[in-house]
Amino acid sequence: MRHALPLVPQFYVTAPQGCPYLDNRVERKLFTALQGEHAVPLNDALSKQGFRRSQNVLYRPSCADCSACYSARIRVADFKPTRGQRRVIRRNAHLSREASTPWATEEQYQLFRSYLDARHADGGMADMDIFEFAAMIEETPVRSRVIEYYRPSDNARLRRDLSAVCLTDVLDDGLSMVYSFFEPESQANSPGTYIILDHIEIAREAGLPYVYLGYWVPGSPKMGYKANYAALELFHDGKWHAFDDPSDYSPAKTQTGTAPISDQVAGISLPDLAHPSLPPR
Repeated sequence: MRHALPLVPQFYVTAPQGCPYLDNRVERKLFTALQGEHAVPLNDALSKQGFRRSQNVLYRPSCADCSACYSARIRVADFKPTRGQRRVIRRNAHLSREASTPWATEEQYQLFRSYLDARHADGGMADMDIFEFAAMIEETPVRSRVIEYYRPSDNARLRRDLSAVCLTDVLDDGLSMVYSFFEPESQANSPGTYIILDHIEIAREAGLPYVYLGYWVPGSPKMGYKANYAALELFHDGKWHAFDDPSDYSPAKTQTGTAPISDQVAGISLPDLAHPSLPPR
């Protein structure tokens, strides 16, 4: 007997645990499985509502006593780089870009390990082995690409060396940057900034209106960089808002929880999975 996956996604809540971004706060996530033939329209619809993908799961912060995480995206048509960002583009002009299907390589993993050891040695991903890394890259039920950046090699026997990588989802309205990493030795060239700027250009060339950056968390040194981009929008109160004044999002103003889980789930707009061509309802 064949069993079909349910058309209506089931939502769940993680157990509370310490927040990785803000001290003395507790995180909780609302999540649903991402699988089957309806994964693409579900990912497209929920990404517009503040959800992020991690392998076969879509999640959104749903903390009981905190609302500090804001899904952030850049309006590509309105974005103009600052003088400093233009310098970053020039400093990285030696890099070449290649996009491929999501397939993990030993070269990527070695770069990933160097990045974690140098920048996030005490983070939640620090113990990932090569099999877990491969799962992060390859276990995707949606349209994903691995964007690799190469520099000319210092080794005369090699033509080029891998310098940076970004796992990117292609949505119906933009690019979602799932995870990126780079050579720690290249930090002076601001490769993280460059990867975002290059994704804005990729989206512009593809006619996609947004680049999704993940969560901006005011007060978190790890996540604060996302506020440095023009034409930024933040998702809260059920809609996207232009980001104008950082003081409107001070940590002191985020010490209130989200709505009850039942209200959150009821407010999620789902695509018509029986007729995927129809817009979310």
